[in-house]
Amino acid sequence: MVDVYVLGAGTPTPTAERFGTAYALKMKDGRSMMFDCGPAATHKLVKAGLFPTEIDQLFFSHHHFDHDIDYPCFLLSRWDQSIGKENKLEVIGPRLTEFITEGIMDEKKGIFAHDWLARVNHPLSQKIHVNRGGKLPRPKPDIDAKDVGPGLVYQGSDWQVTAAPAEHVQPYLDSLAYRFDSDEGSVVFTGDTQPCESVINLAKDADVMFSMCWDDQDIMDADGEAPGQCGTKGAARMAQAAGIKKLALAHIGPHLSQHGPMEKGIGDVKAIYDGELIFAEEIMKVPVVPHGH
Repeated sequence: MVDVYVLGAGTPTPTAERFGTAYALKMKDGRSMMFDCGPAATHKLVKAGLFPTEIDQLFFSHHHFDHDIDYPCFLLSRWDQSIGKENKLEVIGPRLTEFITEGIMDEKKGIFAHDWLARVNHPLSQKIHVNRGGKLPRPKPDIDAKDVGPGLVYQGSDWQVTAAPAEHVQPYLDSLAYRFDSDEGSVVFTGDTQPCESVINLAKDADVMFSMCWDDQDIMDADGEAPGQCGTKGAARMAQAAGIKKLALAHIGPHLSQHGPMEKGIGDVKAIYDGELIFAEEIMKVPVVPHGH
């Protein structure tokens, strides 16, 4: 069975309960990966009981800050805590993923190169590294970042991740939705998108879908915020059309997070979608049970 930890269930608007988007997916043998890396994702990962060095793959849906602002923190934390026994980190995402990674960590141009260069070379940092179990010379960061488009983007030994276009803020940013498939279950992360056939087709018969759900659909339709985003009814229609077993509403805006709007929104979703419904909270663990179990 796969477990998904909701590290970020919010939006670019900071609230006390939700801020930004990030998920960690853990397989039963401990193999773990992340999808998006929004505000404080590294800290929330640890609060959920995981650790940066346990994450071997990171998939980005797109490069709005509420999905990637904690990426420098995650990269530096994972590298700093590594002692040489960890797998090489693989980072997969749409256009700009390679550019941003180089901009953070490149020895000559990276805006945080000063940090890791000091830790590689200063005797105190070297001593701390050795005391953790590492060996000298301390290795430099080594990250395999790759820009990808729709299709099969990662093939593991017994699992895979497939991407499909998500309709959000093109042409300014490319956006992808992802589907994880294994014998332990199937999970879809819509990223930020309006309801669209490409995401519905990607999500067909998945066990769980984590869908953007910005606000009450009626309000979004009235105030002009529906294009490029899912609201309550949009998320419900996509999940129902795809035959999703369990729908988790995430990327929830501050208005929908309030009692009153929340209960109305849940009712609107249930009027359209007949599967299991979750209103996501941060640090929540969502078990993924395969169809037929």
